[in-house]
Amino acid sequence: MSANTVMKTSLRNFVAHKGRMALSAIAVLLSVAFVCGTLVFTDTMDKTFDKLFTATSSDVTVSPKDSGTEGSATGRPESLPASTVAAVAKAKGVKSAEGAVSSMNVTVVDSKNKNMGSENGAPTIAGDWTRNDLRSMEIASGHAPRGPTEVMVDADTAKKHHLKLGDELRTIAATGDLKARIVGVAAFKVTNPGAAVVYFDTATAQRELIGKTGRFTQINVVAATGYTDAQVKANVKAALTTPYKIQTQQEAADANASDVSSFMDVIKYALLGFAGIAFLVGIFLIINTFSMLVAQRTREIGLMRAIGSSRKQVNRSVLVEALLLGVVGSVVGVAAGVGLAVGLMKLMSAAGMDLSTDDLTVKWTTPAIGLLLGIVVTVLAAYLPARRAGKVSPMAALRDAGTPADTKAGVVRAVLGILLTGGGGYALYLATQADKASQGSLWLGAGIVASLIGFVVVGPLLAGVVVRVISAVLLRFFGPVGRMAERNALRNPRRTGATGAALMIGLALVACLSVVGSSMVASATDQLDKSVGADFIVEPANGAITPQAAADLKKVTASGDVSHVTEVKYVKTTLTTPGGVKEEEELVAASPSYAQDLRRETTSGELTAAYGKNAMSVGSEFAEKNGLKVGDLMTVAFDHGRTAKLRIAAITSDDTVFDKGAMYTDIATATRYLPKDRVPLNGMMFAKAAEGKADQAYAALKKSVAADPTVKVKDQTDYKETLKDQIGQLLNMIYGLLALAIIVAVLGVVNTLALSVVERTREIGLMRAIGLSRRQLRRMIRLESVVIALFGALLGLGLGMGWGATAQKLLALEGLGVLEIPWPTILSVFVGSAFVGLFAALVPAFRAGRMNVLNAIATD
Repeated sequence: MSANTVMKTSLRNFVAHKGRMALSAIAVLLSVAFVCGTLVFTDTMDKTFDKLFTATSSDVTVSPKDSGTEGSATGRPESLPASTVAAVAKAKGVKSAEGAVSSMNVTVVDSKNKNMGSENGAPTIAGDWTRNDLRSMEIASGHAPRGPTEVMVDADTAKKHHLKLGDELRTIAATGDLKARIVGVAAFKVTNPGAAVVYFDTATAQRELIGKTGRFTQINVVAATGYTDAQVKANVKAALTTPYKIQTQQEAADANASDVSSFMDVIKYALLGFAGIAFLVGIFLIINTFSMLVAQRTREIGLMRAIGSSRKQVNRSVLVEALLLGVVGSVVGVAAGVGLAVGLMKLMSAAGMDLSTDDLTVKWTTPAIGLLLGIVVTVLAAYLPARRAGKVSPMAALRDAGTPADTKAGVVRAVLGILLTGGGGYALYLATQADKASQGSLWLGAGIVASLIGFVVVGPLLAGVVVRVISAVLLRFFGPVGRMAERNALRNPRRTGATGAALMIGLALVACLSVVGSSMVASATDQLDKSVGADFIVEPANGAITPQAAADLKKVTASGDVSHVTEVKYVKTTLTTPGGVKEEEELVAASPSYAQDLRRETTSGELTAAYGKNAMSVGSEFAEKNGLKVGDLMTVAFDHGRTAKLRIAAITSDDTVFDKGAMYTDIATATRYLPKDRVPLNGMMFAKAAEGKADQAYAALKKSVAADPTVKVKDQTDYKETLKDQIGQLLNMIYGLLALAIIVAVLGVVNTLALSVVERTREIGLMRAIGLSRRQLRRMIRLESVVIALFGALLGLGLGMGWGATAQKLLALEGLGVLEIPWPTILSVFVGSAFVGLFAALVPAFRAGRMNVLNAIATD
């Protein structure tokens, strides 16, 4: 048989069995679409931000060296004197230099106290309207602000919150509140990914955002004709005596984009990881499809061998069919991926992150990667069935089509599966015995991979045992139909094992993450009960509590409903140990009452003493690493402040979740060595109710900060619910992504049943002829599907709970010591798997029930 004949035969077989290939093609399509959609979406996001940052950056930008690092702590952005603008303007090659003010440490609310900021994490930016803003924006209506009572807002925010000229906005900053009326609306010339922007006149922006007039947060420089940005940068640097951060337009855009890019990389690789899981599940579907097609064409292949086809030619014929399947599925998948990316962009826009399809980016590498992955994975998955086809002898032409080539798992396969599973189990055991989480995580990863592969390999052996157990419990109520369903599921353990394994992978991950998530919530709740003595926890939404809100909270103590309010500040320092080791560390500067509000066990000394004059505490791990003990003196250089010698008064145990490794000192000690304008704002606050007045204290505290919607007062119940909701939202997002793998697994069950019905056409006809009704036939196929689905669910949930329990042991090394199995979730998934089986059997059962009895019996 020539190569041309092999190709023609493969094409004819592919077209003849296109219906049977359809579900495998859909699996390839979905997996490729997910990969391509992820790449297009993240590339489009990168392009959107690159265009925005390039448009908003001047030719050269001059800013304080620490710009962007200290602002969130003090609530005020770093600034430079206005005299610097004149010095920059005199530099050679500078056409113009303009001072500008900008701050992201603000909250903007409307007249109803509703936050005008984005809910998707994008910042709220306040500043003054400058000539540089005309590069990226234009005034769509009204005019630029001209005084302290006027403000201009961006068009996207105005549209989203139905703002119009004349409406009042209140800007909350560290320096106080500012009320102003909207006099203008400015529209972005490039895509705004969701930031809310407000503009003031320069004097107002300086006073309200920086706290001082005559200062700017940056200088925007326009290069003169004939000078490059790099030349102007060098000239400006030479003209300034004070060291500043000086960046060209490209450098500033790249610096801004790098933070976004790192975040986008996390999203990209996480999504690609889920696509990889879908590909893995799809492999089982493809293997099953080609295994069954080869079995059904045994006589045909035997005839091909009888008329002279070699093993290689038969093998090649099957692989060519797989190649065609991979090409068709991948090509459609690439197109679907672009559509998926557009859909994600529309979804993000609906959620508040505006993305324009004008920026849709499809790099040549995206379809190349999609096609390569889809085709390679499909061909590799079909390799084993192709080899099996090549081994069909010419004598197979005398046998009935559809006779399985191998009905039992081989001894070698069983031994290999048991060894892998045992090795994976041992690795998981070693993970539970690890002393460090980093060491244990390596064993955990090895154990997960080995046990998963082991379960996949040993699946056919397990099918014979597990299916019988499930059938004994579930199918005995259905009489002969139930027994036939059991025998059908057991007829080919290899096929049942592969089909169940596809579902097992997705459900194992669901079970593992459910156990880890529930254990984290239970552990944090337990730690909260043990460690937090305060009745109320006050948290800011944007990193710091404004001085006004902090003052209002402290005033509540005068009512008698609150016994004390604790302030907590986070101070950057450089520590030098007595041994000369230098480390940058963050000191927790707090009120002495913090020792009551957050109970920390000490391994040495008394924590209350750490709040004495020129005293501090250190964590046990830090103390052990540096050989420190109570009484030692630490040299503490406060950032932007003076250097102090602080005595170690206590060493706290790091066997905790809250404030693990924290070093404490008194606020009075920190403020002694810091300039007044460098004292950080409160990062958190705590409060204790007076005896018997918890309800009154709660109401009074919430009322005191009602004017600032970013400050949240929570009692311990609220805080526990917040923790639960945060972890729950993360898990729901992961479950949603895992749904792709589960959908592919369901397609695998559908495909297996559909091909199994075709394979058993004559058998079904004979059963119908001797009295099996259509209803009984459909029930038999549905029950077979349910058993296969429950088999995969049982293996997956059992495996996943083992992984989750092991992971929790590692979390215990970080203080999360409570193991909680979410039985309602586990049982719901198990029961849900039965419904998945029923759903998967709908079409195959319907088609089987419609078979013509005589035609079925006559099938060759």
